[in-house]
Amino acid sequence: MTATTLVSEKASPRAAGAAPGRRGRRRARIVALLFVFPALLLLGALVVYPVLFSVGRSFFDASGTRFVGGDNYTEMFRDPATLKAIRNTTIWVVVAPALLTGLGLILAVLVEKVRWATAFKLLLFMPMAVSFLAAGIIFRLAYDEDPGKGVLNAAVVSVHDAFEGTSSYPTARGRAGLLTQDRDGSYRTTASPGDPVTLPIVGVLPKDLPKGASPAYPAATEKAAAGEVRGVVYLDFTPGGGGRQGKVDPKESGLPGLKVEALRDGKTVGSTTSASDGSFRFPGLREGSYTVKLPASNFAPPYQGVSWLGPTLVTPAIIGAYLWIWTGFAMVLIGAGLSTLPRDALEAARMDGANEWQIFRRITVPLLAPVLTVVFVTLVINVMKVFDLVYIIAPGPVQEDATVLATQMWLVSFGGGNNQGLGSALGVLLLLLVIPAMVFNVRRFRRSQR
Repeated sequence: MTATTLVSEKASPRAAGAAPGRRGRRRARIVALLFVFPALLLLGALVVYPVLFSVGRSFFDASGTRFVGGDNYTEMFRDPATLKAIRNTTIWVVVAPALLTGLGLILAVLVEKVRWATAFKLLLFMPMAVSFLAAGIIFRLAYDEDPGKGVLNAAVVSVHDAFEGTSSYPTARGRAGLLTQDRDGSYRTTASPGDPVTLPIVGVLPKDLPKGASPAYPAATEKAAAGEVRGVVYLDFTPGGGGRQGKVDPKESGLPGLKVEALRDGKTVGSTTSASDGSFRFPGLREGSYTVKLPASNFAPPYQGVSWLGPTLVTPAIIGAYLWIWTGFAMVLIGAGLSTLPRDALEAARMDGANEWQIFRRITVPLLAPVLTVVFVTLVINVMKVFDLVYIIAPGPVQEDATVLATQMWLVSFGGGNNQGLGSALGVLLLLLVIPAMVFNVRRFRRSQR
């Protein structure tokens, strides 16, 4: 037997074994593709085809029958509403992810020092279980301008009234023909020392009178002292009818708590507040003519709070609702990264005399940088697609002031614009803005796996 024969006999079993191995690997790949095929088919139907269709549709006009090339993209950057949507989206991308990452980091660090950390995390994470539709309705009510409905304005009005006070007679007005109304809403009449002054007021319901109000002081029946102006502010209305306009009747009530001023030559020489029977007096006045005035502050409408959903604050208000939903998400992810930090490095820093702020700034944050980056980029991707909150919270008149690219795309395509060519161009723009962030996140995830 030759050497060649021996070598061939020894090699043939290996070759025979290698062929079945290749066939097994090929069979495994085929089986894997068969299992993956339904998912690929679904992915193609729900993602790839709509993307390709939108790209193609963006080159046609509103009817979809005439090819217009890049006109939709040119129109997109000439439309003021689209430019405003791009500006608002930029505000969202710059503000919301940064605030959420910062809040998540701070809360994750603080939660570690709380005894009931798990319950606290659960409480902050619960808004994630609420749909954006429900959250939008909740905050639409919370931001309502009516303090009787909106909880935020109810709190703002309570604080304002505690420090500034409020008018007791917002619906009151002077009796026409008997008092002169100025442009600022104040009322006045003229008087001289010794003359009785009556200031008849209407527009106050008897049930709205202060509890301490008593029958009006009969100013005309008592003579004022020398150098004194004396008078009464009263409700010129007799319950049950009767009475005379401009005259104090026995059944009419005084109006307490009203500010009354005496002016001479345009300067205030005296100021007082009406008593429970509406009476007031200015002693020590020199002879001459004076103007007795009820300032407009007596009749100022009640403070109604802040216009949260007005053109100025609508975008920050919606971002606040977004923070409420996503803060728990950022806190949990950063907390998971925080739990993997080497405790020996933190303890060594404490033993070397570093305080908690120095540890946080120089050790905790640098070690958490990869986690913070992933959270930030994930939130950027999510913020670019925000639609529900903006569409639900922003009222119709300020919808354009709050619009972002996602809502503008819907409004242009289906919300009255009926221009799906321009809407598809907006969708392509949104896709192009999201892709870099997605690629960055995927690459960083792969690097972390290696």
